[in-house]
Amino acid sequence: MSANPTSPQGAQRTLRRFTLMLSGEDALDSEEEQAMGDCPVKGLPHERYLLGNLVPLAPVLLLGQTSQVVNPSEVIACLQPIHLHATRDHLILMGQNQIDLTQTESAELLKTALPYIEEDFQNPILFQGQHYWFISAGPFASLASYSVDQAHGRNIDWWMPRDSSEEGIAKRWRKLQNEIQMLWHIGSVNEERQQRGMPSINSLWISGIGKLSDAQVPLAVQQSQHLYGSHHLLVGLAKLLHTPHSKEFNTPVAGSFAWLDNPEVVWPTLSAALMKKELDEVMIIDFPKGKTRERIFRAKHLHKKSWMLWKKAEPLTWKEIIST
Repeated sequence: MSANPTSPQGAQRTLRRFTLMLSGEDALDSEEEQAMGDCPVKGLPHERYLLGNLVPLAPVLLLGQTSQVVNPSEVIACLQPIHLHATRDHLILMGQNQIDLTQTESAELLKTALPYIEEDFQNPILFQGQHYWFISAGPFASLASYSVDQAHGRNIDWWMPRDSSEEGIAKRWRKLQNEIQMLWHIGSVNEERQQRGMPSINSLWISGIGKLSDAQVPLAVQQSQHLYGSHHLLVGLAKLLHTPHSKEFNTPVAGSFAWLDNPEVVWPTLSAALMKKELDEVMIIDFPKGKTRERIFRAKHLHKKSWMLWKKAEPLTWKEIIST
């Protein structure tokens, strides 16, 4: 099976196209990256695709979680309470879906750390959510940082925030981080979590530092008439672009863009829409080996090719589609 190469973006105005983006992973592991450069590549492949190389995650995530106006010129940072798991010789960052942090716990942790955070950042908290806190970056604006989604499950030595244009900022962050770790270590939240057999919230992570005006949104998203997906990042882009948005996918409306947790679930609906000529084409965007790949699928691409012409062609499975 061979899918036609991506047609020019202008074709989306005439052809009934539905665009489906898959999440991407880093092409290299930490050891390979360390051998190739001084610091990790900033952002996961789909984050770089959606936001550009500066990857200003924090302001777009903030926009996706609040109705407040976000100043496009303000440098914003994202703070997240996390668990660092100790192994024999290093620490591993656990993902947010592994720690089961409640809204009440998050509020109590922030209450404890707030005087230290606002003193060092020289700014008040902009918004407090269950898993994300946002603040104007202030003196930490130049800090190079990496998201929890990118760094989780890995040795944090390679993913710790580091200096970029100004020396001493990373050291200043680590000092604040250590102070908060000590406060939380003796706090009631972790005592209660320990009694329930839950991992402690033993550190604070900073990431996504940037300005809303730094976002470089791709044409495939800019030209979409509707965005589908529950990720806060996509919600933020919908607000930024003033594009209608739905968290749940329902019908494959032409001119739409989707980033879904389980894309394999909607593929039968999309392929049926192609066969019924309700859509002309589906563009699938994925990131093999960390590189952006855009492929166009039409009705004629949905079945396996066979030299046995008398035999009915079998439809391609989702696994075959994404592994091609």
